[in-house]
Amino acid sequence: MKSKEEIKTSIKKIIEDYILPSVQMHGGHVELQSFNEGIATIFLSGACSGCAMSTQTLKMGIENMLKYYIPEVLGVEGIEDPNSTVKPYY
Repeated sequence: MKSKEEIKTSIKKIIEDYILPSVQMHGGHVELQSFNEGIATIFLSGACSGCAMSTQTLKMGIENMLKYYIPEVLGVEGIEDPNSTVKPYY
């Protein structure tokens, strides 16, 4: 069984290698905030914060990919940047 730190490292690697490049193409940024009891909390900033499609990106994109590659991930939750000054991508 993987340690919590090994799981967090795996999540960060998948985000950096596969998810972040696509999100950055639209002016957004995502990063792992925490991982507790199977739930990865993702911080959404830039154009992702307030974007109408951020829930779709989070659930259908990020969550599905993380659950596929890391069985310890049971779900994903998002936290939007309340201080974002970037207009959301529509």
